[in-house]
Amino acid sequence: MTTSLTPAQPRVGSAFRFTGTIADVAAAGNGALFDRALSLDDHVRTRTAGIIQRVRQDGDRALRELAYSLDGVALEQLEVPGAAWRDAAAIVAPELRSALERAARNIRRAHEAWRPQPGEVETEPGVIVGRRPDPLARVGIYAPGGRALYPSSVLMGAIPARVAGVGEIIMCSPPCPSGMPAPIMLAAAEVSGVDRVFSAGGAGAIAAMAYGTQSIPRVDRIVGPGNAYVAAAKLQVASDTGIDAPAGPSELLIIADDGADADAVAREVVAQAEHDPDTAIVVIATSPDIAAAVSRGVQCLVPFEKRADIIAASLGARGALLVASDVAAAIRFSNDWAPEHLLLAVTDPGAALRDVRNAGTVCLGTTTSVVFGDYITGANHVLPTGGAARRYSGLSTMDFIRWTTYQRVTDTAARSLAGDVALLAAAERLPGHAAAARRLAPQ
Repeated sequence: MTTSLTPAQPRVGSAFRFTGTIADVAAAGNGALFDRALSLDDHVRTRTAGIIQRVRQDGDRALRELAYSLDGVALEQLEVPGAAWRDAAAIVAPELRSALERAARNIRRAHEAWRPQPGEVETEPGVIVGRRPDPLARVGIYAPGGRALYPSSVLMGAIPARVAGVGEIIMCSPPCPSGMPAPIMLAAAEVSGVDRVFSAGGAGAIAAMAYGTQSIPRVDRIVGPGNAYVAAAKLQVASDTGIDAPAGPSELLIIADDGADADAVAREVVAQAEHDPDTAIVVIATSPDIAAAVSRGVQCLVPFEKRADIIAASLGARGALLVASDVAAAIRFSNDWAPEHLLLAVTDPGAALRDVRNAGTVCLGTTTSVVFGDYITGANHVLPTGGAARRYSGLSTMDFIRWTTYQRVTDTAARSLAGDVALLAAAERLPGHAAAARRLAPQ
């Protein structure tokens, strides 16, 4: 590969849709590469709105009807009894249960270290201003079912909520033919400390948690991944309940310098591209030689992957293999692109990290595989996508608390403040405010 390649003229046989330099991308127009925002068609939005209205109106009956029509399951009850989901979880292979528990321990340790702390400051003598983190009363975890089973996402949502001190954590997940969610999801619920589990899926489950039904209580915040209908439902209920950051397809940007292990970089590309045909993967190399080595590595791996079709579709539609003049230029591109995951496959990743501003999570070196963060390091994998890392952070205990501020003013301080407050209030034409202040002014 040479730097003369442009996004409009990819190398024949290249796995990546875009090949060239970061300057080529800018010159050719970068809409296809940068337009990753979550988009939902009118049919999805309209159908979702109808489901939400049904659940708000008919409650449990609507959820049972949806389970029968969408999942083919006739539910006798929506709530899964604690004994039943503990029994279902017991059939999960012991080694898998052990892996879940290890991931849970690490997530708990990390998020306990990040637990928000109260603070108090004396802004001037006798004037005390404080801020206290208060946990939400109840939160809901959505856990997909069917073809997409993500027990790790249950851990990532429930454990930070538990660490934050949330009073009650509920989980909704689509039912299997047994009438209960998949055993692996129930195992994750038990390991992560979920309080109640309900057999409900899709937009109906989101509506139930947002507004409450006869069986499912209303929550203060809903988190967790899902399909387009789940995403649409979360956006439509967001004015009535809290949600996590709107999430789209997974993303990875890798910066690889001349010392990078090209085979390891190729493996990371393949691992993340298997998520979904809409996954966005960008590799920025600091030389044509490294870029060519990564390209060869990817092409050697893909034919032997079980999800080869998905990987090829992802890289062919939303993959980019680019060359930058140096690591600093690559980081500038990354800060603009704002990836969900950023892997720094460079000689000094710690130094490079100092210049990173917009990324959901940053992995330092190829031994810090992105998949480790997906599951077991303790960092949260619920992360902003579509460029939202410019304004959102990954899920944490901060998402499960609200802040109560308080103020205390002593008698002496009140007399000191009163005159200036009265002046400010009068300037804003609020005489009642001014009079309240003057009452405390020195006579």
